[in-house]
Amino acid sequence: MQIAVTGASGFIGRALAERLRAAGHTVAPLHVRQLGAVPGGDAVVHLAGETVVQRWTAAAKKRIRASRVDGTIRLVNALASVQPRPAVFISASAIGIYGPRGDEILTESSAPGADFLAEVCVEWEKAAGRAAQLGMRVVTLRGGIVLGRDGGVLARLLPLFRRGFGGRLGNGRQWMSWIHREDLLDLIQFALRTPELAGAVNATAPGPVRNADLTATLARLLHRPAFLAVPALALRLAYGEMAGVLLGSQRVLPQAARQAGFEFRYPTLEGALGSLLA
Repeated sequence: MQIAVTGASGFIGRALAERLRAAGHTVAPLHVRQLGAVPGGDAVVHLAGETVVQRWTAAAKKRIRASRVDGTIRLVNALASVQPRPAVFISASAIGIYGPRGDEILTESSAPGADFLAEVCVEWEKAAGRAAQLGMRVVTLRGGIVLGRDGGVLARLLPLFRRGFGGRLGNGRQWMSWIHREDLLDLIQFALRTPELAGAVNATAPGPVRNADLTATLARLLHRPAFLAVPALALRLAYGEMAGVLLGSQRVLPQAARQAGFEFRYPTLEGALGSLLA
C-alpha cells in the first residue's frame, strides 16, 4: 500500500512509518501546515496535532484547536482534489472526548463530555468525518495514554521513579486508560486492512487501571518505592485547567476493536510495562 502519514516525525508517527516500511508499504510523510499537492495513494493516517500537555493559556487553546480541527479540515479539503482518492482515512482522536467520568465504563457509544478537550475532540472527529463524504472509509482512533520507552508519558516518569521520587497524582483513584505503543501500531495496521471497521474506535488496552495502581506497578517493576504523591492543588497551580486531564477519571474499554476481531499483545499493564522495562 501507498500510505500518507501526518505527524510522521512524532513519538507514534515515527514508529508507525518504520513499521509500515518494514511491512513493505510505501510511506509518504505529510506536513499539514505546508500542504501543497497531496500524493495519491491507498490510505492516509493523520496523527499531527499540538500537544495538550501544557498550561492551557488562551493562546495554547487556540493552537490545540487549530492543529486538530483546522488542520484536519485543510487535509480533507486537499484530499478532495486527489484522484483516485485514498480508500481509507485514519485520524487520531483522544479519549478526552469523554471528559472526566468517574467509575463509569466508557465505550464508543458513550456520550461526549462538555469540557474544553471534549469539545475539541468532537470537532476534530467531525472534521475527519467529512472524508466519508469523499467516499473514504473513516476511522477515528480515540487514543489513551501511549506507553513507549522512547517518548510519551513513560519517558517522563522513568527518571523520577528510578530515583525513588515516583508516586500517585492526587488521591490516585482516577482511572487511567493506556495502550502499549506496539498495540497501537498493530491497531492502526488492523484498521488499514479491515474494511468493516469504521467510525470511532477506542485505542486503549482492555485493562484500564487506577492511577495509584499504575504508579505502584511501575515502582515495583523498577524495585523502587512509590510512597510520594503530587497533591491535586500542586497540579492545578502548575498546569491550571489542564490538570483536570491528569486528575480526571476515564475508564475506557476498546469495544469496537475487539468486536472487529483485534487481539492485544499487551492486555495487562504488568505485561506492557514488563516488556518496556526488560
